Amino acid sequence: MKQPIIVAIDGFSSSGKSTMARRLAAKTGYRYIDSGAMYRAVALYALEHGMIDDNGQPLADALIAALPHIEIDFVPQADGSQHTMLNGQDVEAEIRRLRVSNVVSPVSAIAQVRKALVSMQKAMGNNRGIVMDGRDIGTVVFPDAELKIFVCSSPETRAQRRLKEMIEKGAAVTYEDVLANIVNRDHIDSTRAESPLRRADDAVDLDNSNMTIAQQDEWLMQQFENALNK
Repeated sequence: MKQPIIVAIDGFSSSGKSTMARRLAAKTGYRYIDSGAMYRAVALYALEHGMIDDNGQPLADALIAALPHIEIDFVPQADGSQHTMLNGQDVEAEIRRLRVSNVVSPVSAIAQVRKALVSMQKAMGNNRGIVMDGRDIGTVVFPDAELKIFVCSSPETRAQRRLKEMIEKGAAVTYEDVLANIVNRDHIDSTRAESPLRRADDAVDLDNSNMTIAQQDEWLMQQFENALNK
């Protein structure tokens, strides 16, 4: 049996990387880790504990002090999906709302938050055989991952996808609001001082603007097999 590998999928907000990662994990029997959900859980904690100011900025000192009291885990569901747990509570639906999306990038930019979650993520990969997606998986969390993918597509394409997803979940949002959120998150994620979003030098690029999910799956599985057989 071949040695299990680590697959790191990075990319911009709403680029479809989570869907790709989740489906690859299901096909290969690997464990899927949604690092973005972990940052969203911290952002939700900050919202619910009065740690976001009137301008949508986190109260860094208060949030840093609370980090030891924040526990995040993932629980598999009967349909093959997984839900994010925050201190024992299922918060999967809540962390996907726009109010969390609007504050997750500034929360994620706090160095101590990133360090705490990177430590959790590294521990999750101790036994290898995982697929993890995020912003800094191939550059910071698992720089030695055997397969690194960097996903990109235009902000407009990503906004359309995100809008459709949110409407299907019953959210009352507009395209303009979603696009503005994505553009703002792109800027924060790419320019933050701590672990900014960037392409790893040895990553394989994927522009999935005009690809179906089936085409993405086929492409990614080929990359996985290539990496596994090296």
